[in-house]
Amino acid sequence: MSTNSYLATGRSNQKQRTREHLLATARRLIESGDTPRVEDVAKESGISRTTAYRYFPTQADLLAAAFPETAAASLLPDPAPEGVDARVDAVVTALIDTIERTEHQQRAMLRLSLGEAPHELPLRQGRAIGWLEEALDPVRADLGEEAAHRLAVAIRSVCGIETRVWLRDIAHLDPDDVRDLQLWMARALLARTMEDPPPA
Repeated sequence: MSTNSYLATGRSNQKQRTREHLLATARRLIESGDTPRVEDVAKESGISRTTAYRYFPTQADLLAAAFPETAAASLLPDPAPEGVDARVDAVVTALIDTIERTEHQQRAMLRLSLGEAPHELPLRQGRAIGWLEEALDPVRADLGEEAAHRLAVAIRSVCGIETRVWLRDIAHLDPDDVRDLQLWMARALLARTMEDPPPA
């Protein structure tokens, strides 16, 4: 039985409260630097392992549900800027803000994503690529679809949690320097691409 089916059968309000309690506990453990398993969350929540597994059959299911992924169709402000520089700045800044605000969850999902985890994990869904491609709309015709996509991928690579972890943990930059450098790298990629599009 799927998680959605289980929630829909009998005492759905109570089941929803139990699910939210498990997720709140998972987020609290993640905030402490842990990457909790289903059984860890069950024990900390005072809920049986059997019950917890009905809601979240795997650790990936649990962490994906706890992940603060936005369902936004766009990260551009309304109204959106016309110039591509301002559009890319807006999307990159929004991405960096989200990662800063939810860094513990992002790190937990990254750890799981690097293991033998399903491909539907939020970090592997590529939503940021679509948001960046939208930011590049003013130059898409000039660059071509493939070059615009490659640029979006390149920009995503410098403003995601992966780069933040390296800059914080390996390069030992403080948060403000990380933000400034990520934004500078995104701008540099855009400027360079306008002069010399990436290889197809």
